Amino acid sequence: MNLKDVSHRLFAYITPHKAGIALGILCFFASAAIEPLVPALLKQLLDKGFRTADIAFPVWLVPVAVIGLFATRGLLAFTGTYLFNWSTSQAVLALRTDLIRSVMRADASLYTQLSPGVAATRVINDPHHATSSLAGALTTILRDGTTLLALLGYLFYLNWKLTLISLVTMPLLGYVVRTVQKRVLSVGSRSYESQIKLVGIVDDITRAWRVVRTFDAGEFEHQRFTEEAKRLRRMTLKSVAAGATMTPLTQVVASAGVALILTLALIDANRGGTSVGEFVAFITAMLMTISPMRHLTDVTQPIIGGLIGARACFDLMDTPPEPDTGTRELEAGQCRGDIRFDRVTVVYPGSEHKALNQLELEIPAGKTIALVGPSGSGKTTIVNAMLGFVAPTEGRITLDGIDITEIRKASLRRQFAVVSQDIVLFDGPLADNVAYAAPKDMARIEACLKAANLWDFVQSQPEGVNMMIGTNGSRLSGGQRQRLAIARALYKQARIWVFDEATSALDSESERIVQQSIEQWHGEKTLILIAHRLSTVRNADRIYVMSDGRVVEAGTHKELMERGGLYAGMVAAQAME
Repeated sequence: MNLKDVSHRLFAYITPHKAGIALGILCFFASAAIEPLVPALLKQLLDKGFRTADIAFPVWLVPVAVIGLFATRGLLAFTGTYLFNWSTSQAVLALRTDLIRSVMRADASLYTQLSPGVAATRVINDPHHATSSLAGALTTILRDGTTLLALLGYLFYLNWKLTLISLVTMPLLGYVVRTVQKRVLSVGSRSYESQIKLVGIVDDITRAWRVVRTFDAGEFEHQRFTEEAKRLRRMTLKSVAAGATMTPLTQVVASAGVALILTLALIDANRGGTSVGEFVAFITAMLMTISPMRHLTDVTQPIIGGLIGARACFDLMDTPPEPDTGTRELEAGQCRGDIRFDRVTVVYPGSEHKALNQLELEIPAGKTIALVGPSGSGKTTIVNAMLGFVAPTEGRITLDGIDITEIRKASLRRQFAVVSQDIVLFDGPLADNVAYAAPKDMARIEACLKAANLWDFVQSQPEGVNMMIGTNGSRLSGGQRQRLAIARALYKQARIWVFDEATSALDSESERIVQQSIEQWHGEKTLILIAHRLSTVRNADRIYVMSDGRVVEAGTHKELMERGGLYAGMVAAQAME
């Protein structure tokens, strides 16, 4: 996406707030209109103020007029800047909300490419940086551009010939600006990419700090960070150097024009063509154009930097959404919970291995089934396929006889409550984590915590259910985190519950209590248990033994033990351990 397209898309976010922008522009124009009054006042003072007979106004009005001009100009400039920033802050809010909506709707492949730290930077920092940089540049353009136009208009009024001569340097000035802009864009893009890589490294270090310390990899990670930080420093310096050349180059070109005009104006004054007041007013106005011209040449770098950040935002926003062809709606708890896999094959993108291979599987409504087998046998893929996170390459999956591709994914997932071995919790009160994304019912929260064997711990805390659990439950032990995740699943009251190694971090007593809580729903909920610890699946109505993406054995615990196959061997091996 080129920067022109980026600017058009970004402008679409600012358009709804054009009233504030328009008022800001009016303030800048009014402020600029006051600027030529300063040299005009000097002209009147020099031509008439120093000849007593010609004074047509009281002297005390002079300081009042000077202070009043500057105060009015400052107030108008402040109002214009405030209105501009109010409008752009609204655009930032809209851009951030659209970005987070795109991230939440994105296809699962995005989460394999984008680290949480980079995602946070793209959603939070980039919109603000992009709009604030462009708003600042636009404010400069309007404030100093209108001032420059007003001063040029006054210069044309005083002496249009000399003013026209001063414009001969404009083509050279344009060439310098265009050349520097190309360099700033090239270096700025590389600097942004390096910054994103550095964010990714910091995200890795903070997210996996236990692994880093366990492997004594502190020095390795420090070196990796330092190398990328040095690269970012080099790119930043190059970007600053490229932008910094703009001002001196344009000032040299502009000074040549000013020098020419000064010389010609002096010659004209010596010939008696202008009065002292006119000469001073012309030179003052000419010198006053240098400051806005310098500011205008400095806007190149923030504009390009802002557009680079905006391009990264739109690239993320354009991430393909998760495919959802379903049209049918199911209310929470509406389904019976009957699930069937009909010759389902799943191959993950970029892999030739079949995660599921012509799988035939039946999970009757209200029954408790268990999936067991070695790692990589396809157990977790079954859960991902049921929830619509991966699409079958062949075959179909039905829920109550309905192909799940016909059901809207949000509606499909509403029927499931999942407790994974990879526990994810949210920073905030414990009660909010139990009733996640649902209305809070304190009696129900208490019942779920009791069922998950966490109530005694909660009562021991001064804040009770309102205790803050920290980032991803950092204030809780591993077992407490897992029990909290189980309580959250119980609170959802879905028709189908999936427990993927849900009790793996619990001690034997806690595991027994949680198992009893799960078993009390036998016959009312469809329960799917995935476990390596086979003692937890003994009471399942049916146990499916997985291998290489297929079901190789099926039956009750007793039937499989009598068969003496793979399951019996796994039980014997665990008993020996």
